Amino acid sequence: MEILPDDLQHYLDEHCEPEPEVLKKINRDTYLKVLKPHMLSGHYQGRLLSFLSKMMQPKRILEIGTFTGYATICLAEGLTEDGIIHTIEVNREMEEMLNSHFKLTNVDKKIKLHFGEAIQVIATLQDEIFDIVFIDADKKNNYTYFELILRKVRSGGLIIIDNVLWKGKVYGAENDTDTQTIRKLNDQISVDNRVEKLILPVRDGILLIRKK
Repeated sequence: MEILPDDLQHYLDEHCEPEPEVLKKINRDTYLKVLKPHMLSGHYQGRLLSFLSKMMQPKRILEIGTFTGYATICLAEGLTEDGIIHTIEVNREMEEMLNSHFKLTNVDKKIKLHFGEAIQVIATLQDEIFDIVFIDADKKNNYTYFELILRKVRSGGLIIIDNVLWKGKVYGAENDTDTQTIRKLNDQISVDNRVEKLILPVRDGILLIRKK
């Protein structure tokens, strides 16, 4: 999934904060037990999410796409004492693994796990205003999620969208449906005057969006 050369990525991994032992275990479990384990955020991206969260000191976070909970835990590391992260996963079969992963941490009481279609779950969170939103689910709905949650993000809040470089396809000649969808998302947000935006070439590309 990484855009950067392997030797450069290895150097970056070696020169950031070490991966916590709990997350090393979740990483191993994911690669041993789950289909498409490459969807895991992993060490470097996880430390970036943790870093951003600690800088923001959020009271409320929304995550769309939990997978095995690696990024959830990284984001939860920066929550205030009374903070909560709402995380949405469509696959109910992940429930046992997710609960076991969260119980390994000291942030499990701050995690509220929801199962179902994200659009429907978001509609139930009407009273919440979020400091950070992390979108890492079905790519075809990324822009829909962005529009749905923008009004629920405070001014100065952060929206993070994963996989926006799509293995480099978005700036290449590829023109398949998924690539077109992500290219359109990037183009739409790049001209959106409601937000400031920046793509980082981290792993498969992270789009950072700050609400004005």
